Amino acid sequence: MNNYTIVDNDLYKDYDYLYEVLDAALEHEKVTNAIFSVVFVNNEEIHEMNREYRGVDRVTDVISFALEDNKDIVYDDIRMLGDIFICIPQMKKQAEEYGHSEKRELAFLAVHGILHLLGYDHMTEEDERVMFALQELILDGKNIKRWN
Repeated sequence: MNNYTIVDNDLYKDYDYLYEVLDAALEHEKVTNAIFSVVFVNNEEIHEMNREYRGVDRVTDVISFALEDNKDIVYDDIRMLGDIFICIPQMKKQAEEYGHSEKRELAFLAVHGILHLLGYDHMTEEDERVMFALQELILDGKNIKRWN
């Protein structure tokens, strides 16, 4: 049983579908007994996090803070994955720029974040190809297409 929370901070209310999307990502990756959180933040909050923790002085769309670098670390058989911060204003801006729905963009960012917590990255072309293909597979499985 996975346990996670979505903290909306009164920034976005239409996200009930994210539970199914995150469950699908966890199921695909065979993750059980894990804890993590998804927190919606504004531009200022994510800008500060990006500057402080990544040394990048700009707004970004999603930041994941993984608590487990070693997948063998468990606490009483529970994996403590970490936290995903999604910038709602940036999500809305990107949905408009990319010409697809906010639902699709928010789901994409959530899946992107959980995959980072699970150890995926996109630092090399090959890693990026693998991670982005997996994101699309998970989203397609929930019928959340790029342009819907």
